[in-house]
Amino acid sequence: MKEKIELLWNEISSATLQNQQDLEAFRIKYLGSKGVVKELFGELKNVPNEAKREVGQLLNTLRNDTEQFYEQWKEKLASSSVSKQSTQDFYRPGNSEQVGSRHPLSMVRSEIIEIFSRIGYTVSEGPEIEDDWHNFSALNFPPEHPARDMQDTFFVEKGEKEMALRTHTSSVQVRVMENSQPPIRTISPGRVYRNEAISARAHCFFHQVEGLYIDKHVSFADLKQTLLYFAKELFGEKAVIRMRPSYFPFTEPSAEVDVSCTICNSKGCNVCKYTGWLEILGCGMVDPNVLEASGIDSKVYSGFAFGMGIERISQLKYKVNDLRLYSENDVRFLKQFTPEM
Repeated sequence: MKEKIELLWNEISSATLQNQQDLEAFRIKYLGSKGVVKELFGELKNVPNEAKREVGQLLNTLRNDTEQFYEQWKEKLASSSVSKQSTQDFYRPGNSEQVGSRHPLSMVRSEIIEIFSRIGYTVSEGPEIEDDWHNFSALNFPPEHPARDMQDTFFVEKGEKEMALRTHTSSVQVRVMENSQPPIRTISPGRVYRNEAISARAHCFFHQVEGLYIDKHVSFADLKQTLLYFAKELFGEKAVIRMRPSYFPFTEPSAEVDVSCTICNSKGCNVCKYTGWLEILGCGMVDPNVLEASGIDSKVYSGFAFGMGIERISQLKYKVNDLRLYSENDVRFLKQFTPEM
C-alpha cells in the first residue's frame, strides 16, 4: 500500500497541464468522487490494523498534496490566460463587479432598534446556546410545560445540565435583570430556534426582538402606548393595532398584538388567513415570579415585556408572502430591497 501511494504521487507530481481541459481531466482522474485517490482510501479497510494509522496518515498527506498541486496549476493557468488576453485585446471591457445587497431582515431589525432607541431603549445581546435557567426556569416555565418537549426545542444536552438552542430572546432579558437594577429599558434582538415544520408562515429558525421595561409604577397602559407608538412609527400614522387576551408563563396579564394586514389592505389574503389582521407580537406585564427570580423586588417594581418576529414584520412592510425566501440567499430576491448603486 505504501508503494502504491509513493508511485501515485510520483505520477501526480510529474504531471504537466497545458490548458483548462487538462486541468479538469486531472481533477476528475485524481480528486473526483470516483478518482484514484478516493479508490485508495477505499482500500484502507484491507490494511492490517497495526498499519492503518500510518497508512491513513500517508493517504491524507497524498490527498492534501494533490489538492495543493491542483490549486497551483489552476492559479498558474488562470494568470496565464489573463496575461494572454490582455496582450491580445486592449479594448476588452472590464469585468463588472457585482455589488452585494443588504438583507431585508437586517434592514427591518435596524429600523426597529432605531425606533425604540428614540424612547430610551438600549440594545442587549446574549448567547444562542442557553441553559435551562435562563431559557425556561427563570421565565416561570414549570417543569411540565409543553415548550420543554422535544417537538418545540432543539436540545444540545439533556440531563442534569440541560442546554438548548434558545427558543426566544427573553433569555437575554433574564441576564439583564440579573446584572442590572431598575429602571431597565432594553430590547434584545437575535436569532432563535424552534423545532417546527417549515412553511410559508413558519421556520425552524427565525429572528426576534424582545423588549423589557421595569421601573416603579409601570402599568398596562404604558405597554399599550409604547406598542401603538411603535406600530405608527413603523407602518405609518394609519396603522391600527388590536390586543387580544392571551397566556405566556412570564407575563400576567398577557396579550397578543395584531396589526392590520398591509399585504391585502385588511381585505383578506392567504397570509392573514383572510381576517385582515396579522399577529406580530406577544406582550404582557412581567410576572412577579420572574422579577423575584432575577433578584428584583416585585413589591417595589413592575414592568412589561414584549416580543416580536422580525420576519413577520418584514412580511407586512415588504409584502413578502413566504418566510422561506428570507433564508434562500437568492441575490435576485435580496436586490429588490435596496436601490441600485
